[in-house]
Amino acid sequence: MLEWIILATIAVSLISLVGVILLGLKDNLMRRILVFLVAFAVGAMMGGAFVHLIPESLESIDAMMVFILVFAGFMTFFVVEKFLHWRHCHENNCDVHKEKLAGKSGRIKPAAYLNLIGDGVHNFFDGLIIATSFITSVEVGIASTIAIMLHEIPQEFGDFAVLVHSGMSTRKALVYNFISAIVAVAGGILGYFFLTHLEWVAPYMLAASAGGFLYIAAVDLVPEMHNEWKPHVSLLQFSAILLGFVLMYYMKILLGG
Repeated sequence: MLEWIILATIAVSLISLVGVILLGLKDNLMRRILVFLVAFAVGAMMGGAFVHLIPESLESIDAMMVFILVFAGFMTFFVVEKFLHWRHCHENNCDVHKEKLAGKSGRIKPAAYLNLIGDGVHNFFDGLIIATSFITSVEVGIASTIAIMLHEIPQEFGDFAVLVHSGMSTRKALVYNFISAIVAVAGGILGYFFLTHLEWVAPYMLAASAGGFLYIAAVDLVPEMHNEWKPHVSLLQFSAILLGFVLMYYMKILLGG
């Protein structure tokens, strides 16, 4: 099982390199891809929570406790995000990025390193969620990994752009962003050794992880989607959310959940 966790967290960490690929695309095409990916990630994370994580938790613990833990997980992500003053943002001209990119000196701005610290903490939590999911079952582990990867693609693009515009060279931004991302592996390994000795904790952490998925989808990603008001873009977003949810549903069936 440890091998699955390590492979999954490495796969998630490699998403940090996607920034270079996306920056090579034309602005219009890149924007369309990100619009789809953000919406697809919303559906996948909601599906991961409602189809995989919560049902698995309900098999082991009382329903009321599950819902309390989901809420606790939601609020934990809220507090962590507030404490780090870190937000998911995939638009270079948003208020958060303007704040981070302020100034005209050639030096690397401190906000770049704060962004890396915040991203590292977030990636550590990703690793814990992946470990918890695989300890429960391979099916839940794969579903959680896919949901996290889909979310990481647009997020890592935004993080990479912030580092470059904060004064880092492209190569340095890639290296630092990858180091921040690889923290997920540490989270996965620590989570594995913790949960193998306290396996009864896994269903509780699974429910809390569902709350984290719901927070990311509802608080970080959905508000960003409302920046697009054109009917055809809204239809694309709606379809992508459904597609992400359906993917999680059929994974449940195909993997024998």
